[in-house]
Amino acid sequence: MNSRVLAGALAVAALVAAPLRAQQDFSQVQIEPVKVAEGIYMLKGSGGNVGLLTGPDGAFLIDDQFAPLSEKILAAVRSLTPEPLRFVVNTHWHGDHTGGNENMGEAGAFLVAHENVRRRMATGTFMKAFNRQVEPAPAGALPVVTFSDAVSFHWNGETIEVVHVQPAHTDGDSVVYFGNANVIHSGDLFFNGTYPYIDTGAGGNLVGMIQGVEQILERCDGKTRIIPGHGPLATREDLERYHRMLTSVRERIEPMVRAGRSRDEAIAAKPTADFDADWGGGFMKPDVWVGLVYDGFQPKDR
Repeated sequence: MNSRVLAGALAVAALVAAPLRAQQDFSQVQIEPVKVAEGIYMLKGSGGNVGLLTGPDGAFLIDDQFAPLSEKILAAVRSLTPEPLRFVVNTHWHGDHTGGNENMGEAGAFLVAHENVRRRMATGTFMKAFNRQVEPAPAGALPVVTFSDAVSFHWNGETIEVVHVQPAHTDGDSVVYFGNANVIHSGDLFFNGTYPYIDTGAGGNLVGMIQGVEQILERCDGKTRIIPGHGPLATREDLERYHRMLTSVRERIEPMVRAGRSRDEAIAAKPTADFDADWGGGFMKPDVWVGLVYDGFQPKDR
């Protein structure tokens, strides 16, 4: 890995990994609520987008960003509902989505996630792409309710389905469907407007990402509002555009892997060059992205 690619990789590792680096400054971060539907909001801050359902049963959060932002997130929740926080659902294990878990638990929320999320948080995880060991999370940050395939909530007049998908961004990804409101929180299966990070060390791969996005598209229509893991509030059209990019990248990189070309050769070929202007402006830079896509094809596929 050359120095430019390594620098980009380390920047990504600092964002997604837990524990949080002490020197990161969140003092200027503001939590911005974006209304998605009646009683449903997207909270923008630093890290993954937070979903919020309000109503008389209590507040229901999807993900909780970083620990230093917990008070700001709770203040945003209080500004939108007088009811206490009751549940936090984690879409996957990364620290920009689970960093506030311990604080939210202390605030009275039950923490819910796929069983692989708890396992990776409890034991620690080696991030292969960045050669970095993430230490175990404290006991208070671990989900207390886990599931293997799906779990449903009947809350605030909504039917909320939390559905695990096959390994995609990680091996513990879940998508959250608000059936009545026609709203979806995609977790990090969807980075709206940028290349996504794929955690190959935690089972992630591009083929799974594509399949997960296709599952979401099956449940979308023209009126569906999608809260992406990162980026602005989205529509089905935005997700379709993202899907076209992912499938095109697979069609370009998978043949190189199968033909035995090396990782460095795949990166040097610049297979995403015509996409980079539109998708390469986020923290996942093109060369790092191509390398992760390459890594996600299992040895049996090579």
